[in-house]
Amino acid sequence: MTGWRLLLTRPADESAALGEILAQAGVFSSSLPLLEIEPIPVSDTMCAVIQRLDRFCAVIVVSKPAARAGVELLGRYWPQPPALKWFSVGAATAQILEDGGLDVTCPAEGDDSEALLELAQLREAITQPDRRVLIMRGEGGRELLAERLRELGASVEYLELYRRGLPRYPLAALPDRIEAERLNGLVVSSGQGFEHLHQLAGAAWPQLARLPLFVPSPRVAELARAAGAQTVVDCRGASAAALLTALREHPEPVL
Repeated sequence: MTGWRLLLTRPADESAALGEILAQAGVFSSSLPLLEIEPIPVSDTMCAVIQRLDRFCAVIVVSKPAARAGVELLGRYWPQPPALKWFSVGAATAQILEDGGLDVTCPAEGDDSEALLELAQLREAITQPDRRVLIMRGEGGRELLAERLRELGASVEYLELYRRGLPRYPLAALPDRIEAERLNGLVVSSGQGFEHLHQLAGAAWPQLARLPLFVPSPRVAELARAAGAQTVVDCRGASAAALLTALREHPEPVL
């Protein structure tokens, strides 16, 4: 896979970790973070939700930042977490929760809400008499998960723990980086990550849209194709292993 030269767009610490794994596999990468995570200050409302955590039948954590903030907040009020079911979108998010002492279930394949909704354990959890579900997430985000759970008879609340922004870059930072480092592939880890990529590309997007774009799910693939991306590769997950598998299966570019 030594022909690949990839642009990584995750937050800086995650891009650094992914870059190390790619380097071990002989893949060159360059990081230009397109997501900036800003914690939301803890409010009385957030504390009140955590304090009545034992009233929920299940908690769903949709991202790594939500898992980190959720574990920290949980530790303030629950030295011993209440007995309820924990679920996550993705194995990396599950690992953070497990490191915090929680027993977590996540999809074996797929890092998105659609895969989570297929879990028999989740459907079983919301058959309890009190079908309250708490979703820990960032500000805004997709409504699919809550909508489907409500259709199944559950009541859903959100605990929003952080905001996602686009870091400030000079106008041509993205095309200049791709040209300077001869990058031949782009990697995004979420729908918002793609939207920021598209936004930052500006007038250069028609040229960048020709590069192979590696995405974590069918939903993000659909967003990218709708925006004009010509070669979209669905990695079926946001993990490093999923990306490496996709790189092996996709023809290497000719340098």
